Amino acid sequence: MDFSIRVIRADEWEQTREIRLAALRDPVAHLAFLDTYEDAVRRPDSFWQERAEGASDSGDGNVRQFVAEAPDGSWVGTISLLVERPSDEVRFGGPAKVDQTHIVGVYVRPEARGTGVIDALFRAGVEWSWSLEEPVERVRLYVHEDNARAAAFYRRFGFVATGERAPVPGHDTATEIEYEVRRAS
Repeated sequence: MDFSIRVIRADEWEQTREIRLAALRDPVAHLAFLDTYEDAVRRPDSFWQERAEGASDSGDGNVRQFVAEAPDGSWVGTISLLVERPSDEVRFGGPAKVDQTHIVGVYVRPEARGTGVIDALFRAGVEWSWSLEEPVERVRLYVHEDNARAAAFYRRFGFVATGERAPVPGHDTATEIEYEVRRAS
């Protein structure tokens, strides 16, 4: 599959909304996202406009969303990263113990799976993390304990489980497992 990887632009809020809604309709969305299609589809345009602005190059630098774009301009995959510092408010999981980025919102359309899109998105996200002016020590993510396919990819890419777990909001027993890649010394 032919595609390019890039950061979204602030004016691409409609595409940002569309790929998020597609992700939330995926059969494993209940394992991969802490959001539902029903909630997301009701959000006003202003929500998506602010989301795209914040994750673009013109945002404040605390979030970046990368997309895999096909030659026809369609988006076939996406990944977002949040910059987390120990002094920041906790968004999910344990508080940041070190300066880090946190991968969220990973999605590749079914027709693009197995084509290298996910590897390219992760390379872009990790490279962006290491390029930050205020350095980070690691890139982390969480994966639902039942999402074996995602966990296998993360391990193949070089992420290792840290031993930390976080309860899944709204579930009594389900947990998410923290994985990380540390900056090379």
